Amino acid sequence: MSVQETTDFIEPTGSGALSRETAETLNAFVEKLRLLVDFCGRWASLLFVPLVLITVFDVCLRKTGAFQIDVIEFMGPLGRAFESTLLQEMEWHVHTALFAMVLGYGYINNTHVRVDVVREHLKFRRKAVLEFIGLTFFMIPFCCVVIYFAVVFAYDSFMISEISASQVGLPHRWIIKTLLAAGIIVGLLSGIAVWFQTIVILWGPSDYRFPLMTIDWPEEAGARFEGKERIDVDLTVSVDDDLNSQTKKILSREDQNG
Repeated sequence: MSVQETTDFIEPTGSGALSRETAETLNAFVEKLRLLVDFCGRWASLLFVPLVLITVFDVCLRKTGAFQIDVIEFMGPLGRAFESTLLQEMEWHVHTALFAMVLGYGYINNTHVRVDVVREHLKFRRKAVLEFIGLTFFMIPFCCVVIYFAVVFAYDSFMISEISASQVGLPHRWIIKTLLAAGIIVGLLSGIAVWFQTIVILWGPSDYRFPLMTIDWPEEAGARFEGKERIDVDLTVSVDDDLNSQTKKILSREDQNG
């Protein structure tokens, strides 16, 4: 079998219970969710810059001692922004917002922590089944429960105008609690997106292909097929190397026939 034939082979996956039109509709909806999660994650990642600046600024001021006091007195009413307690609270507020808002982004890009001792040795369809079960019974229900309590948490904070427990801390504590709830909501959307993808994988047309987020199609995972037999190959071998080897075989045959 030639290189072109092996790379063009598509292994059947889905059962075909869903029509192609339904699969395409679900995939279009998934793509919109993915774009939304991606947008939130990319913009939230910019919070890394103020987090670093605030942390460095706080450490430098605390190490200077008397200079920090002089700055606070010189700035007058604005000098409160240079107090160590307020800077430390700003640090963990920004860190919380950064961590919460990029959870979904990490999941759709498959960069989160996984225990791959078992999963990486499973076949493609079993990986999809495992992902479907994990989302259905663990991630999505857990996110729904956390969102409920996080929203109640933020609402109660807003209603009582909660402030920091420290006299010199940040006011409006409900803002960071709202961002925490928003981050979990974005994480839920990423789980829903992957959940619909697994449905299309398992029950969609067997030859329907689209960009996946957490797993790879079997023909993209370093496998070639000779008839019905699957042969795993090294992904570091390029198509050009295969073509060169084929060319060398032809030239050697011509020399022998010579």
